[in-house]
Amino acid sequence: MALAPHLSSPTSQAQLSRCLFVRDALVRDGLYDGAEDFKHSPVGPADQAVTTRWRIAPGPLLLPPRETAFLQSLGRHLLAFYRTLNRLYQESLRGAQPAWVAGYLDQGKPESLLTYSRMKRFRDLTPSVIRPDIMPTDEGMLITELDSVPGGIGLTGAMAQAYGQRTCDIIGGPDGMVQGFARMLRAQIGDRAGCVAIVVSEEARDYRPEMIWMAARLREQGLEAYGVEPRDLRFTEEALFAGIDGRDRPVALVYRFFELFDLKNVPKAELVMYSAKKDRVLVTPPFKPALEEKLAFALFHHPILAPFWKRELGDESYPILAGTLPRTWVLDPSPLPPSAVIPDLRVGGRAIADWRDLAGATQKDRHYVVKPSGFSELAWGSRGVSVGHDLPQSEWAAALDKALASFPATPYVLQEFHKGRQFELSYYDQRADDLVPMAGRARLSPYYFVDGDRVELAGVLATVCTPEKKLIHGMKDAVMVPCAAAPGNVQL
Repeated sequence: MALAPHLSSPTSQAQLSRCLFVRDALVRDGLYDGAEDFKHSPVGPADQAVTTRWRIAPGPLLLPPRETAFLQSLGRHLLAFYRTLNRLYQESLRGAQPAWVAGYLDQGKPESLLTYSRMKRFRDLTPSVIRPDIMPTDEGMLITELDSVPGGIGLTGAMAQAYGQRTCDIIGGPDGMVQGFARMLRAQIGDRAGCVAIVVSEEARDYRPEMIWMAARLREQGLEAYGVEPRDLRFTEEALFAGIDGRDRPVALVYRFFELFDLKNVPKAELVMYSAKKDRVLVTPPFKPALEEKLAFALFHHPILAPFWKRELGDESYPILAGTLPRTWVLDPSPLPPSAVIPDLRVGGRAIADWRDLAGATQKDRHYVVKPSGFSELAWGSRGVSVGHDLPQSEWAAALDKALASFPATPYVLQEFHKGRQFELSYYDQRADDLVPMAGRARLSPYYFVDGDRVELAGVLATVCTPEKKLIHGMKDAVMVPCAAAPGNVQL
């Protein structure tokens, strides 16, 4: 690993200058805690208290041309995946596909939400923002999960602008996130009158500053948009209104920045749903919990459903997804008949028919992750995730038992663990006022915005953690940077 150059060199001084420039820009935007003593510091618009901190690198993470081209092309395949999943669910409900498909996707959801999500008005709706979490490995790119209510939209946009002023080739461009989000919203609204209300729940309050930042940038693009709390909404039979600066403004579209499991805690959520039902307002992403389950990957890999996926996705999308979605299984505790085995799951080279056989697997044979599928406060932000080979055997066995016992209310999935390849970069150490070298593994989070059949890659956020971290997510010890294209030109 190459050491960072000493700060006396011109190159190092320039890198330090870029780090300080980025830090100061993000502090001004209200998205970074720049306090020297690491305590809470009120900064940014409306004196929002920001406590967020991560390691700032002097430049974006450079991706090889082939990986950049792959990310540019991936969006249309992910849209095809969502549309096919939606079709699979609908066909399961009416008996054209196995009933257990809808049974899995509906497990643990309140009947009122399921009934609402199945309304004809919403039948063909799919998410308009798609963000996969991607692990670059030595064998290629792997998608660990999909998120249609992703955080990081505003943060990635602000970082792209900050880094884009000092470097070139930011994927999506310095304003890509803002412009892509704006195009998606305009396409959704069409000729409807009213504003965009980006509704951020209390449970998601940590993301409120970045969505307020994004709303301000959207207004600069000529799109009337506001970041609001649910309590700011007011309902009438004619329209939904948002209280902005003491005035009620009619809402054309609600951008839902809250999870469906949290609906009972979101004030006025039922009024938003009623307004959408009566076509008084549009809502994206739609209230469709079947499209927000991690077990969709298990359905993709299920051998009984393979003919459906191959037929619906076609020769273009199916091979791409088959090569990037890791094998995943639903941890269903239902007993199997004596002649059955769990498809494609082996321990020590032998097929198994009982999930509990995994409990006694050696560390070498338990390179798997257990995590809640969705509709749970544990299903986001790496909460509720257990990595098999990173736990003592007793804790791994307990994690499996907990997952199986949770099936009636919250299904869990078992997914192959893949080790990410290593990157080398440096970051600014504020205490030492110096650049520090770091080796780490990266999670790439590309953001795709949907406009009809068009899917646009607007930006890519990289989160890099040191190699001993099995779970990669935003934290104070992680480097977080936008991605840029390395020189070259490769077509897939």
